[in-house]
Amino acid sequence: MNVIYVYLIFKKKGLAFGSLSAVFDYLTEDEVGIKKTTLLHRSSKMPIITQRAIINKLPILRKHHGKKE
Repeated sequence: MNVIYVYLIFKKKGLAFGSLSAVFDYLTEDEVGIKKTTLLHRSSKMPIITQRAIINKLPILRKHHGKKE
């Protein structure tokens, strides 16, 4: 499972999202510095750096539920 992390350069603020589409539910294309369609097409080439934001896909670290030895 991954999280989309968006760091807004000028606001010095980082936000985490569950999907690329969710980014645009909370931020405008102007705030991110890239259009939604462009971001969706370039999503395999992370991180994406624009003049306004750094967008990265990061794994969510979870506790291992293995057997005790």
